[in-house]
Amino acid sequence: MAQASRIADHRANRLLAALEPEDFASLEPHLEIVDLQKGQVLYEAGDTIRYTYFPHDTVVSLVNVLEDGGSVEVAVFGREALFGLISALYTRESFGRYIVHLPGTASRIEIDRVQEVVNERPRIRLLLHRFTEALLAQTFQTVACNAVHAVEARCCRWILSTQDRVDQDTLPLTHEFLAEMLGVQRPSVSVVLRTLQTAGLIRQGRGLIAVVDRAGLEEAACECYGKIRRSFERLLPHTYT
Repeated sequence: MAQASRIADHRANRLLAALEPEDFASLEPHLEIVDLQKGQVLYEAGDTIRYTYFPHDTVVSLVNVLEDGGSVEVAVFGREALFGLISALYTRESFGRYIVHLPGTASRIEIDRVQEVVNERPRIRLLLHRFTEALLAQTFQTVACNAVHAVEARCCRWILSTQDRVDQDTLPLTHEFLAEMLGVQRPSVSVVLRTLQTAGLIRQGRGLIAVVDRAGLEEAACECYGKIRRSFERLLPHTYT
């Protein structure tokens, strides 16, 4: 296991950090820290979900893959989140493809174990209900955003929300990956990123995008960025940023 995994703490995930000590103690013996690599697919649509993941510094997207091979992101998970539980409540089948777009570590726990603890611990259950509502609000807003907002505004939202989850100005993002997440062609993303760089909002490198003017990016982003962030801040204070 990598050095990062050996020194990581389960409470790097902000949902786990928000638990009362006795509630966290009920989960901790069943948690293990795993390394997630960029581009790693954790589940495909229809796969049986075996684990719930609590990201630390990694960012994972839930992507809907269409019959023609196209795809678009419908939800994103970072240190404020968990994934692999809500879609496993009954059928245990994945909604779509869970793919790692920023590498890092996560805590994971077997589905059976986390469901047992949730049933026994009312405060954990309440926290997960709050997270579920925030996630539904995020997904609702993302669907609307993908349908009606311009690619440039959506791209700004995506860069900002990714930066929120990792506290880094330089993000390891490629044009190809951004195009897949936004559900557009790569040339469209290249044009957008050149425009943002010319405006002094970002700086591009090989496989990297550095945020230069965050305030300017927020002005260029659509309303969805702020709405999603406020939903998390209302339902789960101190977990999003």
